[in-house]
Formats: sequence, C-alpha cells, structure tokens
Amino acid sequence: MNTTANYHPPPSSQPPFSDSDLDSDSDSENFQVGSDLSNSIFKTYLEFSSSSSSSSSSSSSITAVDLSKIQSFLTSSSSGALSCLICLERIRPSDPTWSCSSLCFALFHLLCIQSWARQSSDLSAARAAARLPITAETAAKQATWNCPKCRSSYSKSEIPRCYLCFCGKLRDPPSDNPWILPHSCGEICNRPLPNNCGHFCLLLCHPGPCPSCPKSVKARCFCGSVEDFRRCGFKNFSCNKLCKKRLDCNKHNCSEICHPGTCPPCRARETYRCRCGKKEEEKDCCDRDYRCENECKKLLNCGKHVCERGCHGGDCGECPLQGNRTCPCGKRIYEGMPCDGVAPVCGATCNKLLNCGFHRCPERCHKGPCVETCRTMVKKACRCGGLKKEVPCYQDLSCERKCLRMRDCGRHACKRRCCDGDCPPCSEVCDKRLRCKNHKCPAPCHRGACAPCPIMVTISCACGETHFEVPCGTEMDHKPPKCRKLCKITPLCRHASTSKPHRCHYGACPPCRAPCEEEYLCGHKCNLRCHGPRTPPNPEFTLKPKKKKSNHQTECTPGTPCPPCPELVWRPCVGEHFGAERMMVCSNTTRFSCDNLCGSLLPCGNHYCTKTCHPLETQPSSSGHQKRSESCEVCNLPCQKVRMPKCSHPCPLPCHPGECPPCKVLMKRSCHCGAMVHAFECIHYNNLSEKDQVAARSCGGPCHRKLPNCKHLCPEICHVDKCPAPDKCSKKVTVRCKCQTLKKEWICQDVQAAYRDTGNDPKDIPKNQFGLGLLPCNSDCNRKIQEVESALQLRKPKVLEKKEPENEKHGPKRRKRRDRIQEGKQVSRFQEFVATMKRLLLFIIIVAALIAVTYYGYKGLLQLSDWMNEVEMQRAKRRRSRF
Repeated sequence: MNTTANYHPPPSSQPPFSDSDLDSDSDSENFQVGSDLSNSIFKTYLEFSSSSSSSSSSSSSITAVDLSKIQSFLTSSSSGALSCLICLERIRPSDPTWSCSSLCFALFHLLCIQSWARQSSDLSAARAAARLPITAETAAKQATWNCPKCRSSYSKSEIPRCYLCFCGKLRDPPSDNPWILPHSCGEICNRPLPNNCGHFCLLLCHPGPCPSCPKSVKARCFCGSVEDFRRCGFKNFSCNKLCKKRLDCNKHNCSEICHPGTCPPCRARETYRCRCGKKEEEKDCCDRDYRCENECKKLLNCGKHVCERGCHGGDCGECPLQGNRTCPCGKRIYEGMPCDGVAPVCGATCNKLLNCGFHRCPERCHKGPCVETCRTMVKKACRCGGLKKEVPCYQDLSCERKCLRMRDCGRHACKRRCCDGDCPPCSEVCDKRLRCKNHKCPAPCHRGACAPCPIMVTISCACGETHFEVPCGTEMDHKPPKCRKLCKITPLCRHASTSKPHRCHYGACPPCRAPCEEEYLCGHKCNLRCHGPRTPPNPEFTLKPKKKKSNHQTECTPGTPCPPCPELVWRPCVGEHFGAERMMVCSNTTRFSCDNLCGSLLPCGNHYCTKTCHPLETQPSSSGHQKRSESCEVCNLPCQKVRMPKCSHPCPLPCHPGECPPCKVLMKRSCHCGAMVHAFECIHYNNLSEKDQVAARSCGGPCHRKLPNCKHLCPEICHVDKCPAPDKCSKKVTVRCKCQTLKKEWICQDVQAAYRDTGNDPKDIPKNQFGLGLLPCNSDCNRKIQEVESALQLRKPKVLEKKEPENEKHGPKRRKRRDRIQEGKQVSRFQEFVATMKRLLLFIIIVAALIAVTYYGYKGLLQLSDWMNEVEMQRAKRRRSRF
C-alpha cells in the first residue's frame, strides 16, 4: 500500500461518482475531517522522508508500515470507534485519557486506568507480603501494575495523576479545536525515536508508536565492507556478500552472507590432537581443544605412581601421597611415611558429619565413604505440625490431612496434603465471563476484577481498504467506516464499460439507468431501461452472521428478461403463398393458413401436394425462429416411368425421384433347340445386341429338334429357325416286310421317297411302324407263320371244370359277417357282472379324483393369494424405505 497516495490524493485524480455517492457526501464530513487531520499530522514527516530518501518505492512502502498504527487510530477516531478497554464505553474528544507507552499504545479513560492501577498494585502488594519475608510497607513500595491490554509492567509511582497529551508536553490539551487531533497538543511530537539513534519524532503530537527515523545517514553493512546512505531507522542492512570477518580461531574467515551479530563458530574440518597428545581426530576448528576418554597415566615425580587424572594439558603435578599423611578419620597424623605405604586406621570412632548435617558417623575409623542414610531415631513433626513421631533421621514425615486454607484467589481451598502454610497459587482457570460478553477469562483464578479482553475486533469497509480496530464487545455499537475507494464489483449488464463508478459500499450496487438497447433475435432493439442481470449484492454489514441460515450466493442474480418485441411486421401464411401475408406483432408467433392448396412438389418429384395450406419442412424464418414442420402427403402411386433400356417389367419401387434402378429380374429363355433353359438378368440381356442375344441363347450342342418328315433329330449345332434340308436325312432305317420276317437297312430319305411313291405322307406314319411293310413277303414268310401258330396252340393249358357240392349254401357276405358277430357276443352272466363292477369302480375313481382336484386346487389358490399379498406388502415397504 502506498501511504503517500492514500493520504495525499490530488484533486484532479478523483474519479466521477454516481448519484448515490453524491447523496452520501453529507454523511462523510467526519471522514473528510479525519483525512485532513492525517494530512496535517503526516505532512512534515512525509516531506522530509521523500526529500531524504534515495528510492521512492522503498520509501513509500516503509512509510506505509511505520504509519499504519497511527492511521488506524485516526480512522477509529474519525468514525467515533474509540472505546476504553476497561469500561467498554466510548472515548469522547473531551474525556481525559491515558495511553500505554510500552507496546500496545492503547487508549483508556484516565479515571478507569487510575482505578485499575490502584487495584492491581494493592493486590500485588498483598500477594508479595503473604509470600515473601518482607513488610507490608516494603511490598507496597515495590508493587507493580500491568497494562490491561499488553500486560506491560509499570511501577506504583507511574500511576497517571493528570491528563497529558500524547507526547506528554501539554497538560489538559484542548478538545474544542476541530483541526487538532483530540487528546493532542497540536505541536511537533519531538519524542526520542526508537533504537536510540539520537533523532526526534517529526510528526505532530500523535497516538501510537513513533515511526522510524526518516533522516538519511551514512552507514556500513553488517560486515563493514559496503558503505551507503540509508534511512536512520533502517541503517542496519546486509550487502548480500560474503562476510569474510576473521573468526575466533584467527586462522579462517567467515563464509556466511553478510549478517548481524557475531559470526558463527568456525566449521573448517582438520585433524587435531587431544590435550594429552595420545589421540588424533578430525574435528571442526571450533572443537579443536578437546579431551579424550583415556586417563593420563603419566609417571609422577615420585617415580612410583601414575597420574590418575583424565586427559589434560601441562604438568601432572606432585604425587598427592607425599608429605604428612593421616588415618581415614583424620585424627592421627603420620610423618615421614613413604608415598607407597598404606596409612593404618587409628581404631577410634570415625565421627565424620553425615549427609543429614546433624549427626556423625558412629563407626570405627574406616576406609571409604560413610553410610549414606542416617538411621538415628529422632522426633520429627510433619510440615503442617499436626503429627509428631519418632522416625529415622533420613526419613521425612508427612500426614494425610488436607489443608483447608483458602488460596490467594479467595475462591478455592488449598486441599494439599500436609501443607506447610505456604499455599501455592491457585491452579484453576478463572473462566469468568469478561465484560465483552464474548470470551472468558483465561488467566489463573485470582482476586479482584478480571483483566479486560485483549482481543481487538477489526471493522472494515466492504473492500477492506479502510478499517479500524475496536475493543471486543463494542463492535456492535459501531458502524463501518466510510471508504472513498471505488467499488470493485464489475456490473454484469451490457453497460459495464460505460456505467458511472461509485464508492465502496455494503449491500447491492445501484441499478443501471441506461437504456437497454439489447437486440432481439428478430433484429429490433429493446427501448426500456436496463434490466439485464445484476451483480450479487455484498452481504449487509454484520459481525456475527446467523448460524442457522447459510448465505449461499449465486454467481449472478438474473434480471428481468426483455419483454416480447412489440414491432409490427408482415407475416406470410404457413405455406408461404404469395399474396396471403398479414400484419402481425413481431413477438406473436401464431401462424395461420390461407386455405389454398399446398401445391408443393412432393419428394417424388413427379406429383404435387393436394393438402390444404400447411407448414412446410423445417427452415429458419425471418424472425430467427424455426417453424414447426409438417410434411406434405406421401405419394403412394406406383412408379410409371419408362425404363431405359426398355423392358417389359415394371419398376418395383413406389413413385420416386430420379431414374429407376436397373432391372434385376431373371428372364428365362430356352435355347434354339429347346434342350435347356437359360436365366439372364433383364438389364444384362436387354443391353446385348441381337447377334449377341442369339449367341447367348445357343446351348452349343447338337440340335435336339426332330425333323418334320421322320423321327430323327437334326444333325446340326443348336440354331435359329427351321432345321435345314429336312428331306435329306442320311440316317439308316431298318425296313421290314409285313410279317417282319425280312429286313433291310435303307437310308431315311429313300424310306421317305418310298412312302411318297405309295401315296403316303411320312409324317403320318407312327414311329413303331416306320419302315414296316415296304418289303414284299415271300414263301419263307408263309411257312414260318404256320410254324409259329402250331407252337402257340400246343402251349395253351387245359381248362378243368370244378363241380360244386349240392348241399353248399349260397348267401351274401354281409349276412355271414353278422352271424359271426352274434356268435362272439354270446357271453356268460358272470362276465357281465364283472364288467358292470369295473364300470362302477371306474366311475367312483373319477368322482373322487374330481373332488380331490377341486379341494386342493381351491386351497392352492388361497395360498397363492396370501403369497401375492405378502410380496405386495414387501414391495410397498421397500418403496417407503427408499423415500
């Protein structure tokens, strides 16, 4: 954040505001006064810092950080949000105040902080007098009190006794001057700046900490290698180079980046000897002086003993056993005893003081340590004094009685077993509800009033740029600060680029007042005021949102859509016939029929639609919408086109556009001689020439047609038309006489000529008699005929006549069959009885079977009905469980 830009806005940079912002200017007078106060307070500091700083960007950022605390206080003061943490009441400009000068710089009522300091110091003195061995007067002089917010400690002499300004120069500063900050003297602060740089604060008397020193001084970096001009408050800097300072070892240099403070220990690795020189190890340079784990064991100057010390440097010293020596208890002295001799015990009582510090060792003079535990029986009292008993000296005595004294909090008993009277502080948590009514006291249980709630609540504008802090518990009594920043919410309507900017706010943005001018799909424009989608409103100002109702905001709140287009246009009928248009409203999509015939060409391309005017096929209309489609009538006539090439078969398809498909009908054509039948596709056969058709129909074998004058086949290859030269058949024919005794072979054409000579037509002669009787019979023929007849006569059998008996009855066959049936029907009475019983038993079995089937069928139907009801109930339960 650039502080200069925030606190010194030039008049020319103020953007134009909307009408709603102009209406609220009267409510922001306090904010403008606060802004003028910040300008007057920061003027001297900003001018000095800008003139003495070498980098404008770094200066502005540092200045913003230094002045943020003061600016926050000014914002709170201008908004009337200053509250006392002790009483939670508003601090008015005329109220005497006191501000903490240690850490928090919080502002309190003078009377509240005086009462708080007295109570805290009195309580501190009472605790010190109860726990420490000092008098009440000394405890009262040494008593301290703490700041209610930061808990900084102050002495009793620092309790404020008068009302001073922030810088402490003026007593009872004026509060009636609107151009001077309340509780301020209006003069330069002139307090010593932090870090003891020797300079003084250049701001006007102000609350909060003084900013860093803005003066430029010549300073060196931490390592001292770079010298540069820096602001006095930030003169300590790093050059980001190697430090290179000489380390403590005086052998290596620092390898760290330029840093504050002392250099770290030297970490260079080398091999070093221990103090005694017996062991070598690789160590860091800072750990080069080390001791090994071995004993020295060097021969002492006596020449008899070795050094029992650990690893050390220098001389081992003299032998400790030389000179005068004593017995173990120290009562008898032996002079002139060699160092390798053993001093004898004296035999007297040891009498050394034991670890308890009261009793002495009762054993005889002995070597080694005395007993660790003193077992002398003494009479002891417990810590609380309620039990006295003789116990060994080393054993502590304590009773099981609980201390019933009240602790320093005055609320809880000590309850410590065998308490010595110095009860420890109460370990319970206070947990009292603080005055803010939002939190509980987290301190240990104590006397007096609880410390104020240290939490500060930040109240900011909607964008968060302008904010101030108020004590917890007073946030509901303050309104959000007035922010002069522009609203960052971009309008969602189509006038976002031309809309007037407005200031930061809570709630919804003001509505757009520009004309809509949104173009309809038909091409016309909306003439109403903008009613497009609106941006989601900011939440209303609240510090404690309701927990039950969740505020889920949508991405955008849609506005009212444009009304239907009201323009008048000419509309054609549904069939789009010429001369049938009507004047209609553009948004009225109702269509009408002109009652004329459709007349559209059907899909077949050969006929026209005879329906009444109806919607045509789907196509975009002039208004941009698609019309409802309604197809024309379907042509159900057969195809009447003439096929090319011509054929006798009609087209199998219904009436259709374009050419007919090729005829695939199989045509049966016999060969020329009739011996076989060929199958051709109609399109293939009709596309052949006459010569190719004749060749395709020929079977390629001998002609199977019979000659007209004889019964022989045509000797030619299968051919067209009549067989050539039917009278010149060269086949051989067997010619016989009438009795068929004589035979000869003639040529067929000679046989035909012989028949013609006799006046017969060869065509009328049967096949089995062709050539018979053309030769004359001779005498041999007659003789042969007689021989044959005589042989046939001899072969005929004799016919014998059978004589039937006279007594044989002659009757019809039907009567004989009836007699045989009656003979078979003659049965006995026993057989009739058996047959009757069989019929009766069969009837009883059939009746019993019908009854059983009826009973068990009815019972099965009842069970089936119960099962179906159970299934239906289970299904209903499942449906209920799903929902």
